[in-house]
Amino acid sequence: MSNILDVRNISLSFGGLKALQNVSFSVEKGQIFGIIGPNGAGKTTLFNIITGLYKPQGGSVFFMGQEISGKKPHEISRMGLTRTFQNIRLFKNLSVTENVLLGLSGNLQYGWWDMMFQTHAFCKEEEEGRQYATKLLEMFELRQWKDALSGDLSYGSQRRVEMVRALMSRPQLICLDEPAAGMNHRETDQLRETIQQVSQFFNVTILLIEHDMSLVMKVCDEIIVLDHGELIAQGEPSAIQKNQAVVEAYLGVDFHGI
Repeated sequence: MSNILDVRNISLSFGGLKALQNVSFSVEKGQIFGIIGPNGAGKTTLFNIITGLYKPQGGSVFFMGQEISGKKPHEISRMGLTRTFQNIRLFKNLSVTENVLLGLSGNLQYGWWDMMFQTHAFCKEEEEGRQYATKLLEMFELRQWKDALSGDLSYGSQRRVEMVRALMSRPQLICLDEPAAGMNHRETDQLRETIQQVSQFFNVTILLIEHDMSLVMKVCDEIIVLDHGELIAQGEPSAIQKNQAVVEAYLGVDFHGI
């Protein structure tokens, strides 16, 4: 398989704090790739660099063979790389459908002239977007809530709405930042199934930051481990669980595997 993402010697400091130090790894197309580590390890900082919110002080990021280091978030999104955030970022006073349609905003082809005069191009693209949104909401068992306010949904359902919104732009790679945070066991099991379905049905590569080790070990093909901004281990879940450096830095001596 070819690599869809190459992270090469990424470094970033905030004042005297080294958030990331020469972090390098590659993600193959179609993988579910996990990033784990203790709080403050640099995981979300790494996501922010990959998705264009931060510019690295050293190193480069390549997506589908093109360097994206220093590009703006909307430019990276248009290339096919999108994300969700650790804190839910839905507009809770908008309906589920309205939130989902916002996922198209960076990828619309019509211009302001088309929108102002309701041209054929505008109407066609709007209708196609609504049809695709309906299809996704049905697939994620959210269609019955399409007209409900997003703020009225359960936490787990709001997370699914975020994932649907991310899929609206038909991305090649989705970065999920702690999607299971705040979920109960039932919701986490549903999330695991959803992640696997997204990967298989849409042929989307998934980059996952998560603290729920049961979810990570069950769903990921490969994992890297960060600690104090450094990459300390990389491998399949079974190897990561046995890695002594990972056990000492993050999993804990009482961890006996999943």
